[in-house]
Amino acid sequence: MIDYLEFEKPVAALARSAEELRATDTPEAAAEAARLDTRAAKMIADLYAKLTPWQRTQVARHPQRPRFSAYRNAIADDWMPLSGDRAFADDPAIVGGFASIGGRRVVLIGHEKGHDTTSRLTHNFGMGRPEGYRKAIRLMELAGKFGLPVVTLVDTAGAFPGIDAEARGQAEAIARATEACLALPVPMIAAIVGEGGSGGAVALAAANRILMFENAIYSVISPEGCASILWRADGSTTNQAALAAEAMKVTAQDLLRLGVIDRIVAEPTGGAHRAPEAAASALKAAIGEELAELSKETPAALQAARRRKFLSMGAL
Repeated sequence: MIDYLEFEKPVAALARSAEELRATDTPEAAAEAARLDTRAAKMIADLYAKLTPWQRTQVARHPQRPRFSAYRNAIADDWMPLSGDRAFADDPAIVGGFASIGGRRVVLIGHEKGHDTTSRLTHNFGMGRPEGYRKAIRLMELAGKFGLPVVTLVDTAGAFPGIDAEARGQAEAIARATEACLALPVPMIAAIVGEGGSGGAVALAAANRILMFENAIYSVISPEGCASILWRADGSTTNQAALAAEAMKVTAQDLLRLGVIDRIVAEPTGGAHRAPEAAASALKAAIGEELAELSKETPAALQAARRRKFLSMGAL
């Protein structure tokens, strides 16, 4: 069963009516249910053809949206997880290891949010601690040593802001992870598959190519966080968060125009959560195409292109 978002309530009403009709188990009811299904599908297509930035934010956070483990299972073969930062602990919010994508061996790293209450708590909702970013650094260094491309799947509201994370050097770990991305002598592709929040996202996304699902978001702060700063006590209201999302240009469409990302990956109508296999297939194809192109470059050219890419952002 699909969990419907607030702006999808008219579609939810049609879907409920169709289910009630099917339960009567008559030819007439079945025909009417099919008609309602057609109306619901058209309504979803119309809604998703003109989503606002705030609505895309809700889709990016949908509880049924595919997570790292789902994409890993769909796009990668020969998965071999690697754990720990060799200094403090293993962080389950950031997962990584060796894998093959389209027959090409890579190092695959990403944020894991979890898919139910238990796994979300286990993975800390995808909010990495310093040991997670240091693990990512270790894996990137392995990739450079063995000449393997790095692919990252970014999906986090941001790095974990707890006291324990700060005590262990959260800011330094994020900065070092970003530095490791920029220094890689191998191709690096980052895909924003859900939320790309703040430095916790950039630390795994300073890549040669940045891909982004069409209903993902990528920003320096959440719309609610921005609204709370701008409008103080009233900043958590939906209207102000929606205004912030519009102003911050968090969508893939805005970010492609601004040159922050390189490519938008199309999602199935109604979002990746409605057809996870189709979404994963589109992501795998896009990653394969970019890897094929980047594999032609020398290490020095890859590093120089990455440097130019990020230094040119925001330049007049």
